[in-house]
Amino acid sequence: MIRFQPITTSDVQHYKFMEELLVESFPPEEYRELEHLREYTDRIGNFHNNIIFDDDLPIGFITYWDFDEFYYVEHFATNPALRNGGYGKRTLEHLCEFLKRPIVLEVERPVEEMAKRRINFYQRHGFTLWEKDYYQPPYKEGDDFLPMYLMVHGNLDAEKDYEGIRHKLHTIVYGVKE
Repeated sequence: MIRFQPITTSDVQHYKFMEELLVESFPPEEYRELEHLREYTDRIGNFHNNIIFDDDLPIGFITYWDFDEFYYVEHFATNPALRNGGYGKRTLEHLCEFLKRPIVLEVERPVEEMAKRRINFYQRHGFTLWEKDYYQPPYKEGDDFLPMYLMVHGNLDAEKDYEGIRHKLHTIVYGVKE
């Protein structure tokens, strides 16, 4: 059975697993400095860092932000040795049941095959692609904004809600001064 276990940096074994999987799964421009992530994990009340378990087996991690109107999934990855075993599907199903408000996440634009597959995966699980220009602010000084799209699960409207969501992500998650 899939479950999420919140972690802090004092949970050394699980935190190490999460950091290693983050670095292995994402290019450096798609995550914040690890020291900043540690601070967020331990000190930011609406930021949640979780290990994903299947019974007692750690299979991945998920980080998300709890905003009043929606949740924002910042990172989600499964152990590469366990990929294509249905864990992504089961984790998304659990996530959508566990979080009671709409869910927002960022995806790379469908230029490369892997990005297309990732978008299709989320669409098969009830997410809608908002094909509005969205640029992920840089996590690190000197990096560029990354062209992305937002995907949503739940009752959000691209025309009505996009700007408010974009503003919240840019100012709170990424610290952009607007």
